[in-house]
Amino acid sequence: MKLTAEHDELRSAVRSLLTRNESMAAWRPLTEQIGVAGLAVPEEYGGAGGGALEIHVVMEELGRCLSPVPFLGSSVLATQTLLASGDEAACATLLPSLAEGRTTATVAWAEHGTWDPATLRAQAVRGADDEWRITGTKEHVLDGATAGVLLVAARTDAGVSLFRVDTDEAGVHREPLVTMDQTRAQARIRLDNAPGRLVGEDGQAERALWHALDLACVALAAEQVGAAERCLELTVAYAKERVQFGRPIGSFQAVKHRLADMYVLVEGARSAALGAAVAALGDPSELARLSAVAKSACSEAFSAVAAETIQLHGGIGITWEHDAHRYFKRAHGSAQLFGSAAWHRRRLSVAVGLG
Repeated sequence: MKLTAEHDELRSAVRSLLTRNESMAAWRPLTEQIGVAGLAVPEEYGGAGGGALEIHVVMEELGRCLSPVPFLGSSVLATQTLLASGDEAACATLLPSLAEGRTTATVAWAEHGTWDPATLRAQAVRGADDEWRITGTKEHVLDGATAGVLLVAARTDAGVSLFRVDTDEAGVHREPLVTMDQTRAQARIRLDNAPGRLVGEDGQAERALWHALDLACVALAAEQVGAAERCLELTVAYAKERVQFGRPIGSFQAVKHRLADMYVLVEGARSAALGAAVAALGDPSELARLSAVAKSACSEAFSAVAAETIQLHGGIGITWEHDAHRYFKRAHGSAQLFGSAAWHRRRLSVAVGLG
């Protein structure tokens, strides 16, 4: 399976729109004119009924310009978590507005730097009238300070469960975080006996969370490819313009070799990301393996390419005015998001029987 002419048209439309609209100003036209928020939402819930390949295309383009729009947290992670929960009533209530982009959602999941559902410590206790009370602290919550819908993973007597928590409820404290990568908004959310409503079955959310994590890693890998590709483009252009010893630096063999190495890293990462996106359309076990491959390979490739971008730009590459530092920060931030490369390689080793 490969990308089609329709995917090319989607890419062209997204890139054109992002060129005209910077920062968060792009979110409204992206959702209203192109409908990106509903790409992976089934038609029965008001979406386009697309899948991982459409998400792949959009994420590559968002990565190229380091867009801060809440697509990854809301349209990928939260949307896929809802769908994987199997709760048709919650999907019917929440997905139509998410598909239109009128509302954004996020998943409050990670604790103590890990996304492994087995390590969750947040607790949920059943109260009166099927209301639950949740206590715990969540880290690295994408767009957690601004999202309109909060999905919280917590542990009950039956196991790992998922809850919808209204953001304006007493006991919900949202703290925006100052992160190295300022283009990716994150928050810490503290829940102090906060009321919540169960999504899906009590104690049955672990499988849904793992599936949503795999799909989020596939999407993030595509973003990393797009950003790495843009780093390469910027560096090649600079190597043609920067003159040293009377010649463009790109004419020196040592620079050519480093640019060639960057190209190999980008294309290898692209193959890993696209392969994982294709796997997302089929066997879940294959998705688990290839998402781990894509996340680890693309994280390391983007980090290496971003570092070379700074090195080959010389002094200008470490100035605040140049974009090189922004890509470098995004590379290192995204390398840890949803788990490090080393963690995903351990997941992969277990999946193939080596762990």
